[in-house]
Amino acid sequence: MPATENKIASLVLNRIRAQKTAPDNGNDAGPSQRPADPATKVSIREAQFSDFERVCAMNLRLGQGPDSIENWRRTWRENPALADTSESAPIGWVLEASSEIVGFLGSIPLQYEFRGSVLRAASTCRFAVDPAYRAFSHLLVVSFFRQKNVELFLNTTATDAAAKMMLAVKALPMPQSDYGTVLFWVLNASEFAKAVIGKMGVQKSLQGAGSAIFALTLKLDTIARRRRPRAVSSKYRVQKISVREAGQEFEELWSDYAAQSGALWATRNREVLRWHFDPPGNRRTSVLLGCYAEGDLAGYAVVRHEAQAEGHLRRSLVADLIARNDNPEVIEELLAAAWTSAHDAGCHVLELMGFPERIRKIVLRFKPYARNYPAHPYYFKARDRQLQEALLDKNFWYACPYDGDATLWP
Repeated sequence: MPATENKIASLVLNRIRAQKTAPDNGNDAGPSQRPADPATKVSIREAQFSDFERVCAMNLRLGQGPDSIENWRRTWRENPALADTSESAPIGWVLEASSEIVGFLGSIPLQYEFRGSVLRAASTCRFAVDPAYRAFSHLLVVSFFRQKNVELFLNTTATDAAAKMMLAVKALPMPQSDYGTVLFWVLNASEFAKAVIGKMGVQKSLQGAGSAIFALTLKLDTIARRRRPRAVSSKYRVQKISVREAGQEFEELWSDYAAQSGALWATRNREVLRWHFDPPGNRRTSVLLGCYAEGDLAGYAVVRHEAQAEGHLRRSLVADLIARNDNPEVIEELLAAAWTSAHDAGCHVLELMGFPERIRKIVLRFKPYARNYPAHPYYFKARDRQLQEALLDKNFWYACPYDGDATLWP
């Protein structure tokens, strides 16, 4: 029965995620339409702030979430990655046909660190193209990779169609084969079962009984196989902290960890943390959990809770997690606290995606379910050949949903 449950859960969650993420990619969004009139002239140009309303309207039409001009200012004017440069960063590029915007690809400036050096990075975001003009999607992608002042290009939320375009411009999948395997725990068996049965196309007259049976099976399986993160040590204390109130001890933890690991990772400091997880008009709640041992910060996790959406599973995601020296006991404490936070927030599942294999091995002790993305979601391309070759080694990465735009958009 557990194997059957895993297959059903994986199938359904993949369908749910596909419905929610497909609009982010220019080749997957929206209903099919007739191809563009060959006589229609299609042009590409850099996006401007004056394009906001038309870009936002197009994105909404293609099924993406709402946006705000305040968030555009935060992303492309108040971005900490722009603090040390006089150069402006492009918002992105738009496709136009008959003076109408029919496509958009955003480019978010970011800072990454590798072996003590700071890298200028850019991540794709909000990639959407009107179905009639999908044949011109590559123009947006090529423009993104032609940026002169970027050392590292990222696409951290690629769908199957976007992945093919990434490979076409010689971007490579991040070399962690299980990055696209999402580990998750069911927090609300009843709601999860309703979603599963509903998505399977079961007759309405049978859905109630089917959901009840499946929910009971899930509960029994969770208890029997102990599918839940649990703390095992009494010497740690986990404290909920406002993202805006993270203290100097976090700076010291980040500095020590970066120096010790030497891995590629997105820059972490208090300013970036606030910028990343506290955007204007945020529809999600981000909770910072600090783990302390005798008053010293031993690690932390950021858990992001989705807003309630009618007819959808409400999920929580471990967006970031760092433990000093990768201490297994600290990671276990943080996972247990993340589970409790997600449960108390009324979420239906708690997910963990990415993170190095050494972290995932600890996560697997608590027997989460698993589902796979249809394609590898994380692609990269470095301007410098030596850096590109170095990043082919999975041991040089500390990749998680904190990267790119995976948890950046409100």
